[in-house]
Amino acid sequence: MNLDTYTALDVGIDAGVAWITLDNPPVNVLGGTLIRELHEVLGTLRDDRSVRVIVFSSANPEFFLAHVDIHILGELAELQEIADRNPDANLFQGVGELLRHQPQVTIVKLAGKARAGGAEFVAAADLTFAARETAGLGQTEVLMGIVPGGGGTQYLRERVGRHRALELLLTADLVDADTAAAYGWVNRAVPAAELDAVVDQVAKKIAALSPELIAAAKRLVPPADLADGLKAEHDAWAELVSGPLPAQLMTRALEHGVQTPEGERDLESVMRGVIAAL
Repeated sequence: MNLDTYTALDVGIDAGVAWITLDNPPVNVLGGTLIRELHEVLGTLRDDRSVRVIVFSSANPEFFLAHVDIHILGELAELQEIADRNPDANLFQGVGELLRHQPQVTIVKLAGKARAGGAEFVAAADLTFAARETAGLGQTEVLMGIVPGGGGTQYLRERVGRHRALELLLTADLVDADTAAAYGWVNRAVPAAELDAVVDQVAKKIAALSPELIAAAKRLVPPADLADGLKAEHDAWAELVSGPLPAQLMTRALEHGVQTPEGERDLESVMRGVIAAL
């Protein structure tokens, strides 16, 4: 695999672990290029028996994946070929489903914030370890006038249960690492100073196992079949996103600094202000 061909991520492989760093400045939005490159690298790694663990981190200490790029709605036609690779999921759900069905164990090292599509990515991975002082998760789509469209409704229910999923979906609050761990959204909250060492230790322990053992464990603890739920989620998202309110909110969001570091640090307050001003 050529590790020098990517523009929105960096890849390194060592001792059975693929280390993938998401790097899409300024705030690591999940845009078309990043989606393409994730499909490419995960597809390549799928058949590499020497790689047993994949660890995802961010080049930006503040943001793991901010959310899906607001501008991506204008790119959907160009990305249709990627969407067509999974006929049971839309383009955004396809990223999560790719992660959920990857033969390697996938681990997120969450040092910063992940909202909306970024939070869906975290929930789709096999394991997540979050920095207690700096990590944050939010399923914030309702602040844009839509429901999650990348698997968030289904992944949250699987992770945290229906009652907590409804709380997270409808309040759109950013929760800290300890709350996320208590809810089951992440595996564990650890001190930020220990995050690298914890993830490194877990990744190396798993990578020391044979591919057959890892495959057996993943086969015996399989991801749930969410096809019906994903279809219902897509239908609800598609109906809402085609209405006038989301377009108005997204335009105002960009005007108020969303997708810049300043606007993303307290996205929830920014968007509640935008909503209040309508």
